[in-house]
Amino acid sequence: MMTDSAFKVHLSLLFLVIAVLIWSVIKPTEFLTWVAESSPAIVALVILIATYRKFRLTTLSYTIIAILSILTFIGGHYTYSEVPLFNWLQDTYDLKRNHYDRFGHFLKGLSAIVVMEILIRKTLLKRGAWLKGITISIILAIAALYEIVEWLSTKLPYAQKEKEDFLGMQGDRWDAQWDMFLALSGSILALIIFSRLLNKQLKKLKHPY
Repeated sequence: MMTDSAFKVHLSLLFLVIAVLIWSVIKPTEFLTWVAESSPAIVALVILIATYRKFRLTTLSYTIIAILSILTFIGGHYTYSEVPLFNWLQDTYDLKRNHYDRFGHFLKGLSAIVVMEILIRKTLLKRGAWLKGITISIILAIAALYEIVEWLSTKLPYAQKEKEDFLGMQGDRWDAQWDMFLALSGSILALIIFSRLLNKQLKKLKHPY
């Protein structure tokens, strides 16, 4: 059953994400790029708020969603190829590119926990290899779909500069493949590290699974 303390944690996460969202939309580097990068996270937040009473996720899942939303808003504000901390890392360690985009795609693998929770609670799948395999496949499919959307965006009548900011390729022709590989790797690692914690939190929920 959901406790008051859990609700307070969820509310705190929401306020934190909204605060970062407000900061993010104030004078972003490229407004159209901000819209393209941030809109999926905003839509997800609206859906989660609207369904909170009927289908409440675990605190672990909400924490992961908050982290990924914040990463998205930061990338949208600066563009993924110009996040200051990763520019500093690039200069300090003489890296070939700003790796915030790579970092973000790897952490998107954390969403495997959210996907697995939904599958456990809304399907007949049982815990085991099939559940994890399907979860990883969904994450990889989402990563591939995102790369397709990025590719299609190059066909739209944006300025070339905005295309480059949204894609974040930084001259790497294998950028899409790297992004998908990192999301896949992150999802596998997330399931290894957080599956037990998810199971513990699921047992505390009122809804059966």
